[in-house]
Amino acid sequence: MKPFEYTRPTTEAEAVEFLGETGVQTAILAGGTDLTSLMRAELASPSRVVDLKQIPSLYQVTRSEDGIQIGALVTLADLVKNPLLDGYRSLFDVVDGVRSIQVQGSGTIGGDLCHLPNCWYFRNGYGLLGQENGVSLPETGDNRYHAIFGNEGAAKFVNASRFAPALMAWGTKVRIVGPATKTGSRERSSGLTVGAEWIPLEYFYVTPKTDRQGNTILKPGHFVSHIWLPDANQISSATYEVLQMEGLDWPLATASVCLNVEAGLVHDASIVMGHVAPIPWVTEDASRWLIGRPLNEETASFAADIAVSSARPLSMNEYKVQIVRTAVKRALLKAIGQLNP
Repeated sequence: MKPFEYTRPTTEAEAVEFLGETGVQTAILAGGTDLTSLMRAELASPSRVVDLKQIPSLYQVTRSEDGIQIGALVTLADLVKNPLLDGYRSLFDVVDGVRSIQVQGSGTIGGDLCHLPNCWYFRNGYGLLGQENGVSLPETGDNRYHAIFGNEGAAKFVNASRFAPALMAWGTKVRIVGPATKTGSRERSSGLTVGAEWIPLEYFYVTPKTDRQGNTILKPGHFVSHIWLPDANQISSATYEVLQMEGLDWPLATASVCLNVEAGLVHDASIVMGHVAPIPWVTEDASRWLIGRPLNEETASFAADIAVSSARPLSMNEYKVQIVRTAVKRALLKAIGQLNP
């Protein structure tokens, strides 16, 4: 690990100032569950680490006029203990799948959303796209755990966030803080104008075409400060993860759903698949098909068929099509209490 400067801002404005200084390569420390491993492997070599853990507002869970606001540094363990979040079962399902007590205690919801890909080519120094001499290693080599959707371009990795599918199904927004733009709230600090803007989580992730592009829209000097969830009234939700092992492991595939079911019929539905594409994969066709229909074993199975109909597996990961199909079906049944143990 290379030497670096360590800073501990106590306000969002100070954090932006430390992160945005010209000519300084910075990294954000939240829970630290991923950054420390990246730095040890010298996949990240910042000259300055900005520790956000001294900013009190990032730990708060509060009720807003039309939903719940969660600070980015709220840990997984604190998430499930907060009574304001009792109606968001799909989030609890995610925490339940994280079998490590240490990760539950130190991992943060904001850090999870920004977690870099676990692709072994990236983690072994071949860049975000996993290329060597212009050749895609995932395309020509071992791609067992790579994307089956959205993989037509150079990006073959899968988005690593476990919470993103569940949060996206809820219609979540994220608050991005950074140097002020023309929109958003503003605050002054040492001559620096700081801005904040809420955007739908669906627009937060990108499928990069080059290694320099990154997998989110975050720019230097910007960070996620809060997550907003709409009210959970009359919404049933669930997440179903397919794990290869019972211990510390990442899902092979996951599906998260939010449903509004009235008089036995689906009035609204949202289905998002995870760990199958470079971004959380929204399946709008399957969601639309469910509207106006009863949800049962047969309709859940048909919706799952629609969800995977556009999959394009690589040479070694066709098995993921059936796995994520099963995850979609079981998440739908789980949300309405019809999934048999």
